[in-house]
Amino acid sequence: MKKISFLFIVFLLVSCGAKATKVGVKRPLFEVLTQQSDGGGNIHFYEILTEPNEIKMLQNDKQLKNKITSIDVQRSNFVILNMGEKSTGGYSVAVESVQETEKNIIINVKESSPEPDAMVTQGVTYPFCVVKINSKKEIIIK
Repeated sequence: MKKISFLFIVFLLVSCGAKATKVGVKRPLFEVLTQQSDGGGNIHFYEILTEPNEIKMLQNDKQLKNKITSIDVQRSNFVILNMGEKSTGGYSVAVESVQETEKNIIINVKESSPEPDAMVTQGVTYPFCVVKINSKKEIIIK
């Protein structure tokens, strides 16, 4: 009986000291939160949001509020890619690639326009994209 009690106590002590750890879990370098052909601003600009008060403004958007956590505000930067006012549909702005260097994050942006003979919607559009960068390093947009 003493042998069984001793083994039970050893088992109990060993199991109390065990910790669960996440092995191999890595966040992607970037995530496109939204990319739309309409709904952006009327001028062409790229904006990098790094400060918590700037990022919290994104959380007021009904499409983005459930995609940005309080941890993201502290650990991530956000980029708004806005193509400005376009006279027809068929335009888009997107992230072509993201590279991380020792000191910064380099984002290559791709803007697309419709072919001259393409059938597109006849109406003003405002293409834009919002990207979360899972880093607080300096961002360079090309």
